[in-house]
Amino acid sequence: MSLNNFYNTLLSPVISEKSNRVGEQSNQYVFKVAVSSNKTDVKTAVEKLFEVKVEDVKILKVKGKTKSFRGKPGKRPDWKKAYVRVQQGQMIDFGVAE
Repeated sequence: MSLNNFYNTLLSPVISEKSNRVGEQSNQYVFKVAVSSNKTDVKTAVEKLFEVKVEDVKILKVKGKTKSFRGKPGKRPDWKKAYVRVQQGQMIDFGVAE
């Protein structure tokens, strides 16, 4: 896979209270990934982009909410997120300013 495919697989990190808690407790990171990606794609992308050793990947589908806009019903798109566990002692720095 080329570097461009890695960037198309990993769309963005999910930064929330739950993802921070999971990261501190079990050395996992949460990413928003492409709908067409699978576990092996996510594992190779994380290992190549962040230079860490991945132990486990769990992927789940998030269903889009049904919302209404000006009285007309609509639906937000479905998306996937991946929980990636890296080896003990390794970490991923997203470069987020505090």
